[in-house]
Amino acid sequence: MESQSETTQTVSALKLPVLKTRDYDLWSMRMEQYLTHTDYALCEVIVNGDAHTVASSSAKGHIPPKTAEQKLARKNELKAKSTLLLAILDENLLKFHEIKDAKTLWESIKAMFGGNKESKKMQKTILKQQYENFTASRSEELDKTYDMFQKLISQLEIHGEVVSQEDANLKLLTSLPSA
Repeated sequence: MESQSETTQTVSALKLPVLKTRDYDLWSMRMEQYLTHTDYALCEVIVNGDAHTVASSSAKGHIPPKTAEQKLARKNELKAKSTLLLAILDENLLKFHEIKDAKTLWESIKAMFGGNKESKKMQKTILKQQYENFTASRSEELDKTYDMFQKLISQLEIHGEVVSQEDANLKLLTSLPSA
């Protein structure tokens, strides 16, 4: 029987999802699941901000937290911000490094990589075109072809384009090489 410490080690070994430029929607969903699973308080800080954080400053500088609740809120805020920054590739890190709180950082990442209505519409059009033109390569293994096709279907669904199972099956079968 598996001990509790082995189970804990397995759960804590989850990989932090890293944001790739064109995969914001998938990353966002994975990141929310990651945060919810590893530390729900961090997810709350990112989504709602943290009203308990002492973020005021004076002429003398930053005012440190005084109560245990303020210290915990500050710790969660810093941990949430650090987690988000760790999920950003190095080439984009400097664009976000100066942001002071996790909620603003999350919103800035969304603004930069999530796109506006026009870009989402364009992305949906491109995905539909990729679906229509999908063909399996002779040199690629069937499981890799299937994985690529499923990823395309998932991305279409994320953008609100529903493909019936019957249509997807037919499309996949007709895209396979005759051999």
